[in-house]
Amino acid sequence: MKKIEKISLVILLFLSSVIVNGQERPGPQPAPETGEKFKLGMAGYTFVNFDLETTLETLQRCDVHYLCIKDFHLPLTSTDEEIAAFHAKLKEYDVTGYAVGPLYMRSEEAIDKAFEYAKRVGVKTIVGVPTYELLPYVDKKVKEYGFNYAIHLHGPDIEVFPDAEDVWDSVKDLDPRMGMCLDIGHDTRNGKDPVADLKKYHTRVFDMHLKDVTGTTKLGYSLEVGRGIIDFPALVKMMRKVGYSGVISLEHEKDMKDPFMGIAESIGYFRGVVATTK
Repeated sequence: MKKIEKISLVILLFLSSVIVNGQERPGPQPAPETGEKFKLGMAGYTFVNFDLETTLETLQRCDVHYLCIKDFHLPLTSTDEEIAAFHAKLKEYDVTGYAVGPLYMRSEEAIDKAFEYAKRVGVKTIVGVPTYELLPYVDKKVKEYGFNYAIHLHGPDIEVFPDAEDVWDSVKDLDPRMGMCLDIGHDTRNGKDPVADLKKYHTRVFDMHLKDVTGTTKLGYSLEVGRGIIDFPALVKMMRKVGYSGVISLEHEKDMKDPFMGIAESIGYFRGVVATTK
Protein backbone atom coordinates (compact mmCIF):
# COMPACT_ATOMS: atom_id res chain seq x y z
CA MET A 1 0.00 0.00 0.00
CA LYS A 2 1.33 3.42 -0.94
CA LYS A 3 2.21 5.89 1.83
CA ILE A 4 -0.56 8.33 0.82
CA GLU A 5 -3.12 5.52 0.85
CA LYS A 6 -2.01 4.49 4.34
CA ILE A 7 -2.40 8.06 5.62
CA SER A 8 -5.86 8.30 4.06
CA LEU A 9 -6.88 5.03 5.72
CA VAL A 10 -5.72 6.29 9.11
CA ILE A 11 -7.72 9.48 8.68
CA LEU A 12 -10.84 7.53 7.69
CA LEU A 13 -10.50 5.24 10.68
CA PHE A 14 -10.12 8.24 12.97
CA LEU A 15 -13.17 9.97 11.56
CA SER A 16 -15.21 6.79 11.82
CA SER A 17 -14.26 6.53 15.51
CA VAL A 18 -15.42 10.10 16.14
CA ILE A 19 -18.55 10.20 13.99
CA VAL A 20 -20.89 7.21 13.86
CA ASN A 21 -23.99 7.35 11.64
CA GLY A 22 -23.61 11.10 11.36
CA GLN A 23 -23.43 11.58 15.11
CA GLU A 24 -20.39 12.79 17.02
CA ARG A 25 -19.26 10.50 19.82
CA PRO A 26 -19.85 12.09 23.25
CA GLY A 27 -16.79 12.94 25.27
CA PRO A 28 -16.17 12.59 29.00
CA GLN A 29 -17.91 14.74 31.54
CA PRO A 30 -15.94 17.59 33.17
CA ALA A 31 -14.01 16.72 36.31
CA PRO A 32 -16.38 16.67 39.32
CA GLU A 33 -14.60 19.59 40.97
CA THR A 34 -15.37 21.80 37.98
CA GLY A 35 -17.42 24.71 39.27
CA GLU A 36 -16.25 24.30 42.86
CA LYS A 37 -14.39 27.17 44.55
CA PHE A 38 -11.54 24.83 45.45
CA LYS A 39 -9.17 23.12 43.01
CA LEU A 40 -7.76 19.61 43.05
CA GLY A 41 -3.99 19.44 42.73
CA MET A 42 -0.94 17.31 43.40
CA ALA A 43 1.75 17.76 46.03
CA GLY A 44 5.14 17.43 44.39
CA TYR A 45 6.44 15.26 47.23
CA THR A 46 4.29 12.42 45.89
CA PHE A 47 6.86 12.09 43.10
CA VAL A 48 10.05 12.25 45.16
CA ASN A 49 11.30 9.13 43.33
CA PHE A 50 10.40 10.31 39.83
CA ASP A 51 11.43 12.96 37.34
CA LEU A 52 9.33 15.89 36.19
CA GLU A 53 8.29 14.19 32.95
CA THR A 54 6.78 11.23 34.81
CA THR A 55 5.10 13.60 37.25
CA LEU A 56 3.44 15.62 34.51
CA GLU A 57 2.41 12.57 32.52
CA THR A 58 0.67 11.25 35.62
CA LEU A 59 -1.12 14.54 36.24
CA GLN A 60 -2.23 14.64 32.63
CA ARG A 61 -3.66 11.10 32.77
CA CYS A 62 -5.51 11.98 35.98
CA ASP A 63 -6.83 15.27 34.56
CA VAL A 64 -5.15 17.24 37.37
CA HIS A 65 -3.88 20.71 36.51
CA TYR A 66 -2.24 22.13 39.66
CA LEU A 67 1.13 21.21 41.15
CA CYS A 68 2.82 22.31 44.35
CA ILE A 69 6.44 22.53 43.25
CA LYS A 70 9.10 20.66 45.20
CA ASP A 71 12.72 21.69 45.07
CA PHE A 72 13.90 18.31 43.77
CA HIS A 73 12.06 19.14 40.53
CA LEU A 74 13.09 22.81 40.52
CA PRO A 75 16.07 23.47 42.82
CA LEU A 76 16.35 26.71 44.78
CA THR A 77 19.54 27.40 42.81
CA SER A 78 17.71 27.31 39.45
CA THR A 79 18.54 30.10 37.02
CA ASP A 80 15.84 32.29 35.50
CA GLU A 81 16.32 30.37 32.24
CA GLU A 82 15.79 27.04 34.03
CA ILE A 83 12.67 28.39 35.74
CA ALA A 84 11.28 29.56 32.40
CA ALA A 85 11.98 26.14 30.86
CA PHE A 86 10.27 24.48 33.84
CA HIS A 87 7.11 26.56 33.36
CA ALA A 88 7.17 25.86 29.62
CA LYS A 89 7.27 22.13 30.35
CA LEU A 90 4.30 22.47 32.74
CA LYS A 91 2.37 24.39 30.09
CA GLU A 92 2.85 21.51 27.63
CA TYR A 93 0.79 19.38 30.03
CA ASP A 94 -1.70 22.13 30.97
CA VAL A 95 -0.37 22.22 34.53
CA THR A 96 0.09 25.31 36.70
CA GLY A 97 2.65 25.45 39.50
CA TYR A 98 0.61 27.21 42.18
CA ALA A 99 2.98 27.12 45.18
CA VAL A 100 6.41 25.94 46.29
CA GLY A 101 7.21 23.56 49.13
CA PRO A 102 7.20 22.26 51.68
CA LEU A 103 10.52 24.00 52.28
CA TYR A 104 12.31 23.51 55.60
CA MET A 105 13.73 26.71 57.07
CA ARG A 106 16.11 26.60 60.01
CA SER A 107 17.74 30.03 59.66
CA GLU A 108 17.05 33.55 58.47
CA GLU A 109 19.28 32.88 55.49
CA ALA A 110 17.15 29.88 54.50
CA ILE A 111 14.01 32.02 54.78
CA ASP A 112 15.56 34.72 52.60
CA LYS A 113 16.44 32.14 49.95
CA ALA A 114 12.97 30.60 50.03
CA PHE A 115 11.15 33.90 49.56
CA GLU A 116 13.43 34.99 46.76
CA TYR A 117 13.03 31.57 45.13
CA ALA A 118 9.22 31.84 45.29
CA LYS A 119 9.39 35.31 43.78
CA ARG A 120 11.52 34.10 40.86
CA VAL A 121 9.30 31.06 40.33
CA GLY A 122 6.32 33.40 40.20
CA VAL A 123 4.05 31.94 42.89
CA LYS A 124 2.28 33.70 45.75
CA THR A 125 2.22 30.86 48.28
CA ILE A 126 5.07 29.22 50.16
CA VAL A 127 4.44 25.99 52.03
CA GLY A 128 7.08 26.13 54.73
CA VAL A 129 8.35 24.51 57.90
CA PRO A 130 10.15 27.10 60.04
CA THR A 131 11.03 26.93 63.72
CA TYR A 132 8.90 28.71 66.31
CA GLU A 133 11.74 31.15 66.99
CA LEU A 134 11.86 32.21 63.34
CA LEU A 135 8.17 33.12 63.05
CA PRO A 136 8.73 36.87 63.66
CA TYR A 137 11.26 36.89 60.82
CA VAL A 138 8.88 34.99 58.52
CA ASP A 139 6.20 37.54 59.43
CA LYS A 140 8.58 40.30 58.36
CA LYS A 141 9.23 38.61 55.00
CA VAL A 142 5.49 38.04 54.41
CA LYS A 143 4.93 41.76 54.83
CA GLU A 144 7.84 42.52 52.50
CA TYR A 145 6.84 40.13 49.69
CA GLY A 146 3.05 39.99 50.10
CA PHE A 147 2.98 36.19 49.94
CA ASN A 148 0.83 33.70 51.80
CA TYR A 149 2.94 31.53 54.07
CA ALA A 150 1.35 28.13 54.77
CA ILE A 151 3.02 26.24 57.60
CA HIS A 152 2.92 22.53 56.89
CA LEU A 153 1.80 20.56 59.93
CA HIS A 154 3.36 17.15 60.49
CA GLY A 155 1.35 15.41 63.20
CA PRO A 156 3.38 13.56 65.84
CA ASP A 157 6.35 12.93 63.52
CA ILE A 158 8.33 16.07 64.31
CA GLU A 159 8.30 18.41 67.30
CA VAL A 160 7.22 21.62 65.56
CA PHE A 161 3.69 22.41 64.34
CA PRO A 162 2.02 19.01 64.90
CA ASP A 163 -1.56 20.08 64.12
CA ALA A 164 -3.84 22.91 63.01
CA GLU A 165 -4.46 24.18 66.54
CA ASP A 166 -0.75 24.57 67.17
CA VAL A 167 -0.23 26.49 63.94
CA TRP A 168 -3.21 28.72 64.70
CA ASP A 169 -1.97 29.52 68.19
CA SER A 170 1.45 30.33 66.74
CA VAL A 171 0.30 32.71 63.98
CA LYS A 172 -3.04 34.17 65.09
CA ASP A 173 -1.40 37.41 66.27
CA LEU A 174 0.84 37.72 63.21
CA ASP A 175 0.14 38.96 59.68
CA PRO A 176 -3.12 37.44 58.36
CA ARG A 177 -1.15 35.97 55.46
CA MET A 178 0.60 33.71 57.98
CA GLY A 179 -1.36 30.47 58.08
CA MET A 180 -1.24 26.77 57.38
CA CYS A 181 -1.18 23.96 54.90
CA LEU A 182 -3.84 21.78 56.53
CA ASP A 183 -2.52 18.25 56.07
CA ILE A 184 -5.67 16.36 56.98
CA GLY A 185 -3.81 13.08 57.52
CA HIS A 186 -1.22 14.43 59.93
CA ASP A 187 -3.86 16.47 61.75
CA THR A 188 -5.83 13.25 62.26
CA ARG A 189 -2.74 11.34 63.42
CA ASN A 190 -2.25 13.98 66.11
CA GLY A 191 -5.70 13.19 67.49
CA LYS A 192 -7.52 16.11 65.88
CA ASP A 193 -10.56 16.34 63.59
CA PRO A 194 -9.56 18.00 60.30
CA VAL A 195 -13.18 18.81 59.45
CA ALA A 196 -13.67 20.68 62.73
CA ASP A 197 -10.26 22.32 62.34
CA LEU A 198 -11.08 23.53 58.84
CA LYS A 199 -14.23 25.11 60.27
CA LYS A 200 -12.33 26.77 63.13
CA TYR A 201 -9.26 27.97 61.30
CA HIS A 202 -10.35 28.35 57.66
CA THR A 203 -9.32 32.01 57.51
CA ARG A 204 -5.71 30.86 57.88
CA VAL A 205 -5.88 27.77 55.65
CA PHE A 206 -4.01 28.62 52.44
CA ASP A 207 -3.33 25.09 51.18
CA MET A 208 -4.52 21.56 51.97
CA HIS A 209 -2.94 18.13 51.63
CA LEU A 210 -5.26 15.31 50.69
CA LYS A 211 -4.58 11.86 52.15
CA ASP A 212 -6.15 9.22 54.34
CA VAL A 213 -4.77 7.48 57.45
CA THR A 214 -5.55 4.41 59.52
CA GLY A 215 -5.56 5.87 63.03
CA THR A 216 -5.53 8.87 65.35
CA THR A 217 -2.03 8.31 66.80
CA LYS A 218 1.52 8.16 65.53
CA LEU A 219 0.90 4.48 64.78
CA GLY A 220 -1.64 5.47 62.13
CA TYR A 221 -0.21 5.41 58.64
CA SER A 222 -1.03 6.82 55.23
CA LEU A 223 -2.93 4.85 52.61
CA GLU A 224 -5.26 5.33 49.65
CA VAL A 225 -7.98 7.94 50.10
CA GLY A 226 -11.19 6.21 51.14
CA ARG A 227 -9.53 3.25 52.88
CA GLY A 228 -8.86 5.00 56.19
CA ILE A 229 -10.86 6.81 58.85
CA ILE A 230 -11.22 10.37 57.51
CA ASP A 231 -14.81 11.47 56.77
CA PHE A 232 -14.43 12.81 53.25
CA PRO A 233 -18.10 13.65 52.59
CA ALA A 234 -18.02 15.83 55.72
CA LEU A 235 -14.71 17.36 54.63
CA VAL A 236 -15.97 18.32 51.16
CA LYS A 237 -19.16 19.77 52.61
CA MET A 238 -17.10 21.84 55.06
CA MET A 239 -14.83 23.08 52.27
CA ARG A 240 -17.93 24.38 50.55
CA LYS A 241 -19.43 25.79 53.74
CA VAL A 242 -16.36 27.87 54.61
CA GLY A 243 -15.79 28.84 50.97
CA TYR A 244 -12.34 27.32 50.71
CA SER A 245 -10.93 28.62 47.42
CA GLY A 246 -7.41 27.21 47.50
CA VAL A 247 -6.02 23.93 46.25
CA ILE A 248 -6.37 20.56 47.94
CA SER A 249 -3.41 18.53 46.71
CA LEU A 250 -3.00 14.79 46.95
CA GLU A 251 0.13 13.89 48.88
CA HIS A 252 0.29 10.15 48.39
CA GLU A 253 2.76 8.57 50.80
CA LYS A 254 2.17 4.85 50.26
CA ASP A 255 4.17 2.64 47.86
CA MET A 256 6.20 5.68 46.88
CA LYS A 257 8.41 3.69 44.51
CA ASP A 258 5.25 2.63 42.63
CA PRO A 259 2.45 5.04 43.64
CA PHE A 260 0.47 5.21 40.42
CA MET A 261 -2.45 2.90 41.16
CA GLY A 262 -2.82 4.49 44.60
CA ILE A 263 -2.80 7.95 43.06
CA ALA A 264 -5.51 7.01 40.57
CA GLU A 265 -7.65 5.34 43.25
CA SER A 266 -7.31 8.29 45.63
CA ILE A 267 -8.20 10.90 43.05
CA GLY A 268 -11.09 8.80 41.77
CA TYR A 269 -12.48 8.32 45.27
CA PHE A 270 -12.21 12.00 46.17
CA ARG A 271 -13.85 13.03 42.92
CA GLY A 272 -16.63 10.54 43.59
CA VAL A 273 -17.24 12.20 46.94
CA VAL A 274 -17.28 15.63 45.31
CA ALA A 275 -19.82 14.44 42.73
CA THR A 276 -22.14 12.68 45.17
CA THR A 277 -22.23 15.50 47.74
CA LYS A 278 -23.20 18.28 45.34
